[in-house]
Amino acid sequence: MNQPRAGTHYPRSFGEFQAWFRTEADCLDYLEWLRWPAGFVCPDCGHEGKWQLGDGRFMCPQCGSRTSVTAGTIFDRTRTPLTVWFSVCWLFATSKDGISALSLKRTLEVGSYQTVWAMLHRLRSVLVRPGRDRLAGVVEVDETYIGGVESGLSGGRAPGKKVMVGIAVEVREPRGFGRCRMSPVTDGAAASLHPFVRNHVEAGAKVITDGWQGYHGLEKLGYVHERRSQRAARTAGEDSGELLPAVHRVASLAKRWLLGTHQGAVLRQDVIRNVCFPTVAMMFNGLATTSTRPAYRVRSLGCPAMTTHRPATGVGVLQRSALG
Repeated sequence: MNQPRAGTHYPRSFGEFQAWFRTEADCLDYLEWLRWPAGFVCPDCGHEGKWQLGDGRFMCPQCGSRTSVTAGTIFDRTRTPLTVWFSVCWLFATSKDGISALSLKRTLEVGSYQTVWAMLHRLRSVLVRPGRDRLAGVVEVDETYIGGVESGLSGGRAPGKKVMVGIAVEVREPRGFGRCRMSPVTDGAAASLHPFVRNHVEAGAKVITDGWQGYHGLEKLGYVHERRSQRAARTAGEDSGELLPAVHRVASLAKRWLLGTHQGAVLRQDVIRNVCFPTVAMMFNGLATTSTRPAYRVRSLGCPAMTTHRPATGVGVLQRSALG
């Protein structure tokens, strides 16, 4: 399945989502289709075909091994109904402003806050694919601060209680954005920004930055470096905010997600760096940013990201299921 299509491989709207996944059996059927689109294949011996047992598991007639649709995924051994899991996945994926565990508990009328918190944590923890490739092609790079408003600071890069975060986003032609990477950096010096670029962008890529001196010298690291001066843009009467539209959009979405999830309770630098930002990074490092449409955001989560032991086949949270 090269390019999943809305309405065929995943729901286009919440109404369609409700029609697709009314019962536990609907959810299991969908997961089975995602995992074995051409029919069941034994994960141990590769034999095609199965016997279905009374407890819902599948048994291989060749080697006798037993497995289930949810084995090796975040749903493995869960006591929460899959209908609730699917609803959490949908709301988690389509909420551009983020969603808190308390808000989700009230929306779905789940009895335990701890249950919803654990579900969200499990979803966030599996979004990033291990060993993923570095960004390539045309990549915008910039940095921003994550944290609350502080008075008395001079300049956009003045240190304070906030955490400086490096952002890199692929730019696609003729339009749209691709993958993104976010990571805390110590400061705006070249000693901090150069390693960020090396760790997240393939050598030979075209890197677009502003005129900040911390990015000088990227050519020596094997990159094609294009500088865009904000001062020159303002002099020419242009909007300096449009020089790096990709990283600015990702930064804006990340801050909106952080505010919507933590409800403004982000003050101390150690909390931002060690608790809040890792969650933001998992969310945005795991997603492509080509579109802000809910259907694409659901689709971009991807099935492999939902597995805890081995990737499931198929496509995702509700595109390959948003779930696997």
